Amino acid sequence: MIWELDSVSVRFGEVQAVENAFLEISSGELVVILGPSGCGKSTMLRVTAGLQAPDSGRVLIDGNDAAALLPHQRSIGLMFQQHTLFPHYDVAGNVEFGLRMAGLGSGRRHSRVSELLALVGLAGFEARDVATLSGGEAQRVALARSLAPNPALLLLDEPFGSLDRSLRDRLTDELPGVLSRAGTTAIHVTHDQDEAFSLADRLVVMDHGRILRVGPPSEVWADPRTVAVAEFLGHSNIVTRGSHPEVIRRDAATVAADGELEGTVTASRFRGDYHDLSVATALGRLRFRVDEALTAGDVVRLRIDPSRVARLEPS
Repeated sequence: MIWELDSVSVRFGEVQAVENAFLEISSGELVVILGPSGCGKSTMLRVTAGLQAPDSGRVLIDGNDAAALLPHQRSIGLMFQQHTLFPHYDVAGNVEFGLRMAGLGSGRRHSRVSELLALVGLAGFEARDVATLSGGEAQRVALARSLAPNPALLLLDEPFGSLDRSLRDRLTDELPGVLSRAGTTAIHVTHDQDEAFSLADRLVVMDHGRILRVGPPSEVWADPRTVAVAEFLGHSNIVTRGSHPEVIRRDAATVAADGELEGTVTASRFRGDYHDLSVATALGRLRFRVDEALTAGDVVRLRIDPSRVARLEPS
């Protein structure tokens, strides 16, 4: 299946939530929409699911306009930050809920539940009371429940946002494998850059309702194309020279005795496995990650790798 947002726009009063969005999702892809809160990410999901009608534009499924299809007719699964498991059902009851609604027989339901719980690493949890689950276990049950009806497209709206960092990292590592084994296409929404780069087959960067950049994560990072995307991704070394800004990634230079650019350290902050260095240079204040501790006032020479410099267009 191929899903397309074709020139989709949505406005809520004075707020342009989504503006002229074009996006294509191919079967088997894990597409991540990255952007700050309020940028239109969740509205894009709601339009795709049929929960929000666009003011203009179309949602296409295999080239056919989906406007007449109700949400349950679009073969879409949904998973949100708040997993909202049904407290009066055990784990198995939660996972099989959609299967029961679809009229599957008891034997097929039980088989599917066991298959999915094994897939998400919860084999044997069928009879567990959901009130006894940890946050990570509850999210795994919610994921299994979303996958149970075998949706053509799974929409994940900040599903790990309420979890602590270590648990979020673990589930982020596991999610692509789970989706791949289930054969599920997915759109995942997040404001967390580490999560986005870890998950995405293709990354979509949004801000103020507009899609600013689409591409494989490595390409988007290496070539943000615009100042707005570079700034959002955390590229702090943006240098304006003439009419074209350029961005130097924080790891694009090393402190070297035979460097090309002299600077004075203005601050050095310990970040655990590296030192975050701020250096005043003729190009302005630049920031770099280095292994060794330096102190304010130290004079350093910087060597900048030309291949790690990207030319940007104004936003």
